[in-house]
Amino acid sequence: MAEGNKQATKVKTLNVKVASPYQVYFDQPALSISGNNLTGPFDILPGHHNFISLLDRGELVIRTINDEQKIKINGGVMHVKADMATVFLDI
Repeated sequence: MAEGNKQATKVKTLNVKVASPYQVYFDQPALSISGNNLTGPFDILPGHHNFISLLDRGELVIRTINDEQKIKINGGVMHVKADMATVFLDI
C-alpha cells in the first residue's frame, strides 16, 4: 500500500521588531501583533497590506507559536510591509 504525500503544514508568521533608540524589546517571528491607534484596537497578521500608524498609549500584544508577550507603551509608530512589522517607540 503506497503512502500518500504528506505535506507539513507551515505556520505563517511575520517578522516583528519592537525597539526604542536605546533598546530592542522584541525581534523574532510572530503569529500576530495587536495594538491601539486613534480609531481603536487593531491586529496585524501575516499577509497584511502595507500599513503605517501612530500608536496610542496601551499595550502591544505579540503572539508567537509558544506564548504571548505584552509590552506597555506610551505611544509610537508602526510600519508594516512585506510581512515585517516594525514598531518604533519613544520617538
